[in-house]
Amino acid sequence: MTSKSWISRLGAPLIALVLTVAPSVSPVHAVEDARKVSVVSFGLFGDQGVFRSEATGAAQVVAGRFGNGPINVQYNSKKGGGATIEALAMSLQVAVNGMDAENDVLFLILTSHGSRSGLAVKAGRLTQTLTPSNLAQVLARTGMRYKVVVISACYSGVFIPRLANPDTLVITAADADHPSFGCRDKAKWTYFGDAFFNVALRQAKSLKDAFVVARALVRKRELREHVEPSNPRMAGGANVQPLLIAGPYRLPSPEQVACDIGTKRVRGRRGSHSLRGKSC
Repeated sequence: MTSKSWISRLGAPLIALVLTVAPSVSPVHAVEDARKVSVVSFGLFGDQGVFRSEATGAAQVVAGRFGNGPINVQYNSKKGGGATIEALAMSLQVAVNGMDAENDVLFLILTSHGSRSGLAVKAGRLTQTLTPSNLAQVLARTGMRYKVVVISACYSGVFIPRLANPDTLVITAADADHPSFGCRDKAKWTYFGDAFFNVALRQAKSLKDAFVVARALVRKRELREHVEPSNPRMAGGANVQPLLIAGPYRLPSPEQVACDIGTKRVRGRRGSHSLRGKSC
């Protein structure tokens, strides 16, 4: 089903309600409260193109609403790729280079297959599992106070206990006990990715508003298809949510987006690193 048909059946009335009750923000206030937002988005499972497409599209939407900092998108393919656990750690270090650790916001998007152990990483023959403990350690090493983590995967709620706190907002496509849906090879979005990034976040004034809309859209679709509900979750972030004020959607500038394919030398807080793989 297309995004437009979703809106016509449910999304438009619900989005209209959210936009009606959301408090308005004056232009002057928005400028004063603006923070640099750096976006890192990884499509971890290379055997299905939906994760590449979702990682790319989600980063563009987030940057278009909130971002004024750098954007780094990486993904794997059936032949290989550089979206590994080690590359994620490097990319996050590079992303926070030059950011204000106490005031700016690091926005991480991860899309893949998931299990109760964590997220599947598949790049050609390489297989890894990104566990909640792994991700918590990687994020802690960035030194950033304010973080947003959106995970589109089955059982992704397993990450909430390790990551969510007042300074870290965590949004997941499912709770810790259920799968999510829509990871077909040639699809552009998963069910949750479509509802949250492609529909709700393009219009909502905040991440909370977008989540409310997306959760309802996903539930309606699951009911129609007679599948067990995935129960998307949102936790933490009481201190970071007020810092993210959505502006009118705009395409990210070319200067913001990492568009390298192959090997790129990048300089982070701990010196230069080589990131090998595909980014867009």
